[in-house]
Amino acid sequence: MADTNFSDRENTRTLRKGWTTGACATASAKAAYGALLTGRFEDPISITLPRGETPCFSLHESVFHSDCCAMATIVKDAGDDPDVTHGALIRATVETIGAGTGVRFRAGEGVGTVTLSGLPVPVGEPAINPVPRQMMCQEIAELAAKHNAPGNVEITVSVVGGERLAEHTLNARLGIKGGLSILGTTGIVTPYSCAAWIASIHRGVDVARAGGLRHVAGTTGKISESAVRTLYGLEEQALLEMGDFAGGFLKYLRKHPVPRVTIAGGFAKISKLAQGHMDLHSGRSEVDIAALSCQLAELGAPVDLLGRAKTAHSAGALLALAGDLPLADNIAKRALNVVRETIANEKISADVVIFGRDGGLLGRAGPNDES
Repeated sequence: MADTNFSDRENTRTLRKGWTTGACATASAKAAYGALLTGRFEDPISITLPRGETPCFSLHESVFHSDCCAMATIVKDAGDDPDVTHGALIRATVETIGAGTGVRFRAGEGVGTVTLSGLPVPVGEPAINPVPRQMMCQEIAELAAKHNAPGNVEITVSVVGGERLAEHTLNARLGIKGGLSILGTTGIVTPYSCAAWIASIHRGVDVARAGGLRHVAGTTGKISESAVRTLYGLEEQALLEMGDFAGGFLKYLRKHPVPRVTIAGGFAKISKLAQGHMDLHSGRSEVDIAALSCQLAELGAPVDLLGRAKTAHSAGALLALAGDLPLADNIAKRALNVVRETIANEKISADVVIFGRDGGLLGRAGPNDES
């Protein structure tokens, strides 16, 4: 099995990688189908991931429901990633079905159903993404060939408590109702890569495009989301919570354009974007207080204010010192330049809005600096 760890340079320790829900569902399905063919559950069970790794999974549960139906469950291990599904029970129930039907998928407890166009799975289908489907089909086909079996099965994938866990994801806004998605393109979870969140942002763009929306907003948090929705009267599918991942959002728009995009956030995070940072997380980028102080000087701030600004402990404190000077508007303009350079698509009209902690509008830039 390939090494699935990497070094955290800041903490000089090794962070442990984990397994996606798709990998766990595949292992569960393979164990259940193998049991139907051999009369026993292989434990631990190994699978082959898309890049060739062959991890082994221990079974948490294994049950024969009948001669033609078996169930296996695996506890998802996300490694050191703060994954909402870490420790969840991923279950696959496999039932043999009629000749010529191949592999069919059903959504069990805690797995959602797709209700909006634009996702990689058709409307009405279980929210089991293409790569996990391919992985399960491959393992079923290999077992069927090995045991001279037809390989016609129905796989019901469940996540115990998945509907509750889905409340902490963007699934509802993406039109995935009733639970989680079964995800994964490599089968491996890399700690703190936030790949699932970035993928959700991309799917949000896809859903908005498929729904014919002409204006979407990438927001850094709930306050800016609520404020920009009120400001422009946007519908729910137009609100894309990009969080700290401005780069992941803007670069995807470059090749998947929407006529208009608004970037909405608080002063500190938009200040980072104005500096050219694509990751706005406090641990991966910092507000340049000195640069903000220089902008105050350009705006005509008095000398005594500039002295206090240079020792400000935060972006918010510096903004408070600015008083009536249009610092937030200036930051919005600089951030808009970064947005336009990153998108690099003339088909997209962009604007930036900055909100305070109370949701009040602090600054804005383009298009036409709407009043």
